[in-house]
Amino acid sequence: MTSTLLLMFSLIGLGFLWVRFNPSGIAPEVIRKVLVDLVYVLFLPALVLRVIWQAELGLQSLQIATTAVVAVLGSLAFTWLLCKLCRVDSKVRGAIILAASFPNATYLGYPLLTQTLGDWAGSVAIQYDLFACTPILLTLGVMIAARMGGGQEKLHPVMQLLKVPPLWAALAGILLNISATPMPVAVADFLQLTGAVVIPIMLFVIGLALAGGVKEWRYFSLLGVVVLVQMFVMPLLVLGMITLQQIPSALATALLLEGAMPSMALGIALCDRYGLNSGVYAAAVTLTTLLSLLTLPLWYSFL
Repeated sequence: MTSTLLLMFSLIGLGFLWVRFNPSGIAPEVIRKVLVDLVYVLFLPALVLRVIWQAELGLQSLQIATTAVVAVLGSLAFTWLLCKLCRVDSKVRGAIILAASFPNATYLGYPLLTQTLGDWAGSVAIQYDLFACTPILLTLGVMIAARMGGGQEKLHPVMQLLKVPPLWAALAGILLNISATPMPVAVADFLQLTGAVVIPIMLFVIGLALAGGVKEWRYFSLLGVVVLVQMFVMPLLVLGMITLQQIPSALATALLLEGAMPSMALGIALCDRYGLNSGVYAAAVTLTTLLSLLTLPLWYSFL
């Protein structure tokens, strides 16, 4: 696992160095937005469709979704209670709550699980994210962001879900999967080629985001809340669900690694939209991502 993490962090490092030297002269925020939009609208749906179409759906999918829902909602509730004691601006508290409650399940989880456990584990990362994390983020997470951020964006959470291309791709993949529709070779080749660019691009984007987080270390004590919840509380909640549902060891390992992922990088866009403190969120992503280089191997060895 360590070699896989080092390879992934080398791509993240390229994004960080790009901000430092900026050879293109284009603002890193512009580059990040363009790349994220491309991945979100085009490349990620292709990856999701291919993986879900070929995945083993059934009881395992229910176990994945249930585990993720409990982990995210439990972490969100725990962080909310901790943040009620924090005497800081609501925009900062909102960013901390989101950063502590939603893991980087796909963009970091997918490559780590597939490289460490095998291709089968990629569907665990996709289902963990799209069957639980993303729907909760775009409903309850949006409500929290709108209430605490005071942004002007007032789009209804249900409308948010309807405008998520990866969710539509997941729905299409489920229908094709349960109907036992064979995947044509040409379609498989196209989806493979298109989806293959998701991981290197998003690891690079994470590096772009990390550079912005370095400026917000004055909130270090609050960032400790994110580290506590994201690195330890959430994995423990996942471990409890694994034990309760008597999940087999291979799937259990994949789920525990998902629960131990650092903060979701795409949450920065949500902070921007609803007026939360994006710098604090970026700092949380930076700190948890760097610490995950140490904590992920520990959780992996635990099982």
